[in-house]
Amino acid sequence: MSPSNWFAADMPDRHSVSEHQIYISVGSNIERETHTQKGLDALFNEFGALTLSRVFESEAIGFKGDTFYNLVVGATTTRTVSQVCQCLKDIEHENGRVRGAEKFSSRTLDLDLLLYDKLVIDNPVELPRGEILYNAFVLQPLADIAPIEKHPIVDETYASLWQAFDKQTQRLWPIPFAWSPPAA
Repeated sequence: MSPSNWFAADMPDRHSVSEHQIYISVGSNIERETHTQKGLDALFNEFGALTLSRVFESEAIGFKGDTFYNLVVGATTTRTVSQVCQCLKDIEHENGRVRGAEKFSSRTLDLDLLLYDKLVIDNPVELPRGEILYNAFVLQPLADIAPIEKHPIVDETYASLWQAFDKQTQRLWPIPFAWSPPAA
């Protein structure tokens, strides 16, 4: 599946308030197809138009477990960073995510805010998210949908960062995956 844009037919005009470009990583290794679909549905319901990378299957990193489905989603929002993070936690919870589990463990749905405009902060969340630079399952899909955008700290495009990434260290491969926005 190539990067795609999905638009709500009756989205209100949101240009009267300040919009922020956000990128969110999506991952699942428990009932992957179901939770990835439900996660995308929920993101669409919360943010409207989504830009999707291809979906990749990747090996678990940091623990022995089933392979993951991973992708990156781009959207715009008028919400604050804290509001976006709370929204992502709520969607994870609605999909059976258990908080307090080990950091490296299987997940029904894992949603992480990667970027919020070009903001660089440590609180309430680290932005840009550090794993952009060291996890293939984040960097490659981000380079798919934002190839000429520059990382706000290292000042290199995501395409050039992916090109320089040591692809032998982590295995991932694109998979066929179809998603359509839920009917209104």
